[in-house]
Amino acid sequence: MDFLRTLIIGNSGAGKSWLADRLAEQYGSPHIDLDSLHWLGIGYNVPRERSETIALVKSAALQDQWIIEGIYGWLITEIAANATTLVWLCPDEEECVKNIQQRGRRGNASEQSFSELLDWAKTYRTRTGSSSFSAHQRIFEEFSGNKYVFRVRAEISRFLNR
Repeated sequence: MDFLRTLIIGNSGAGKSWLADRLAEQYGSPHIDLDSLHWLGIGYNVPRERSETIALVKSAALQDQWIIEGIYGWLITEIAANATTLVWLCPDEEECVKNIQQRGRRGNASEQSFSELLDWAKTYRTRTGSSSFSAHQRIFEEFSGNKYVFRVRAEISRFLNR
């Protein structure tokens, strides 16, 4: 399989960063978290200008090798053609919420934004927009390269240990 340029999508708390860290180490690739490109460095409540974020993501995707992960379908679609592999992490919402609670707040996230993230993760299959289950499903179905979908942690472990 060709993991030179791998995209990882899924709900908040699905394990995207965890998997990206392991794949980046395994393949010697940089791990690029779309949150770090989308949000300004002062927490998770001030996004960059949309055009600036898209330019940063496209620039990152021009590298020869990368693992890019995130929830933002509107950014993933900008670079999907550059990817060799797509991984969709799709555990149920309860597992995602549990994972978020276990990892705690990240960066400068406030208690309020953390609570909002937990509530938002619960709506993955019912919400609309580019960060929803239906949007990720569409991205997965339209992707023409190597692709995997994992619904439980054991599948991810088997994948890593192949």
